[in-house]
Amino acid sequence: MSTTVNVDITRYTYRVTWSAEDEEYLATCLELPSLSWLAESQEDALAGLRELIADTVQDMRDNHEQVPEPLSSRAYSGKFNLRIGEHLHRKLAMEAAEEHLSLNQYVVRRLTNAS
Repeated sequence: MSTTVNVDITRYTYRVTWSAEDEEYLATCLELPSLSWLAESQEDALAGLRELIADTVQDMRDNHEQVPEPLSSRAYSGKFNLRIGEHLHRKLAMEAAEEHLSLNQYVVRRLTNAS
């Protein structure tokens, strides 16, 4: 989270999906997951959510609260820690060795191919 006042909400990560339960389009935002908007069209759902987010971000600024930074603007180190069981660790290490790769290279390859 950032205290930056000049966050551009158009850079937030939006998604509009059909909600069979509500029989309307549902707009959501990854940076503010507690907010959503339902509408009869995709365009109206997105427009409604963006207006709600603009009001919410302004309220957050007025109350000196931290405004979420867009995911696309955040810096990532390229590292994260992962805990796995001993059995899976051994299995992956063996598979990496069979391919003459380090465990890190093997896991990165597997993750890249999975996406």
